[in-house]
Amino acid sequence: MKEIDELELPGDVRYSATHEWARMSGDTVRVGISAYAQDRLGDITFVEIPQVGASFAQGERCGTLESAKALSELFMPVSGEVVAVNSSLEESPELINQEPYAGGWIIDVKPGNPAEWEILMTSDAYRKMLEGLE
Repeated sequence: MKEIDELELPGDVRYSATHEWARMSGDTVRVGISAYAQDRLGDITFVEIPQVGASFAQGERCGTLESAKALSELFMPVSGEVVAVNSSLEESPELINQEPYAGGWIIDVKPGNPAEWEILMTSDAYRKMLEGLE
């Protein structure tokens, strides 16, 4: 496992306390799991992704990730409707380990309440939270 200061935590995304990241792009939010989460889970072997059209509340379980080490739940960082899924993860779930903030994205969401974005942590706040976990 990497040390926290070795992890990539881009400043253009927001983070949830459950280790999902969210990147606003126009009127959608792209969602994935943080470098910290994928590092702690180890090699991702399977991703259960919600279907396009499914709606979830902020903090609601919307999928699962399986690795050699654990089964982990995926939670919605913002409420909304799933408008796209990363179908590449069906054949290549390891993209989450290789590129957690690029090719390893999981879903795109049309947010139901844009104010929820403000509740999410900046990269600095997320890093401080992680340092408190170690």
